Amino acid sequence: MPRHRIDIADAIEYLSILDENGNLDASLEPDLEDELLLKLYRFMLLGRRFDERLLSLQRQGRIGTFPPISGQEAAHVGPVAVLKDSDWMVPAFRETAAELWRGRSMESVILANAGYSEGATLADPGNNLPMSIPVGSQMLHAVGLAWAARYRGRNDVVMTFFGDGATSEGDFHEAMNFAGVFQTPVIFVCQNNQWAISIPRSMQTRSTTIAQKALAYGMPGIQVDGNDVLAMVAAASEAVSRARAGEGPTLIEAVTYRMSVHTTADDPKRYRSDEEVDAWREKDPISRFRTYLHTRGLLPDDRSEELEQEIADEIQSSVDAAETAMASLGDPMDMFEHSYAERPPNLEEQRETLARYLREVKPVG
Repeated sequence: MPRHRIDIADAIEYLSILDENGNLDASLEPDLEDELLLKLYRFMLLGRRFDERLLSLQRQGRIGTFPPISGQEAAHVGPVAVLKDSDWMVPAFRETAAELWRGRSMESVILANAGYSEGATLADPGNNLPMSIPVGSQMLHAVGLAWAARYRGRNDVVMTFFGDGATSEGDFHEAMNFAGVFQTPVIFVCQNNQWAISIPRSMQTRSTTIAQKALAYGMPGIQVDGNDVLAMVAAASEAVSRARAGEGPTLIEAVTYRMSVHTTADDPKRYRSDEEVDAWREKDPISRFRTYLHTRGLLPDDRSEELEQEIADEIQSSVDAAETAMASLGDPMDMFEHSYAERPPNLEEQRETLARYLREVKPVG
């Protein structure tokens, strides 16, 4: 029984199509309709401007703590653009622009961040799970959904998002292992934004890439320039095609950067330098894509300005609608309406207890 070499797939590709200066590798350019290109840009820009407005609202005390997405728009908008309505999106908590793409309203986001349970209501057709705060737990749900789709003979795929910090959680490895063994149609998208709150990527793992972790679980893995929306669309398209063809899961590592705070309760100046942030600002996904569209004649300066105003108006309308809704929302009984299609006896008992208490208690003031 001599010692011998075991051959395994050990090559991980890196994909970039549109660099930080707007230079294009035409040989890799995906064949996308002009309408889709403009929609990608619109939702990336909407995500950025909405993010900025949410930050302003939070600093004014009008909503609670939330996780900004600025800098990571391409990393999550690109992948969801290739999904069908019947497919499932399972987000973490930094995929706001992708959630808007999939039908979530800005009012819903504002309500959720203001603490209203109504903000978790799913948009039709409903194949999107709400954001997940526990780090990594949503990946297990995604694999379960994918297993169910395969079991039922449906040609649907599931796409789940998470950060680099989540790859240190056991949930990540359990989800990857089950998906690999049972060849479930799920795409794992890691938004590697370099920091797990204050822990740098270098202290998360000794792996040269996060993408290579796919090899241990018998699935394809690829590292992608996560600030290049064209590259993200291309990588996700390949992964979704494989999943639909019954060829199982894929891990996509989107190399990107969180240009803002981890959450509004965080002070990143305590653990990272301004020079690092400035260097990544030069790789901004929106500005490089704008350059690409402008070069193609799809986004002239006057249209770019019009779009900014349209988005500003949409955001203001959503803020107004959400704040109007807050005046009539907040019934604590609503908490029992969102967990089960049919309430189990123990939850019905709790509901009746709370209803009795609310009837008997005297309002304060």
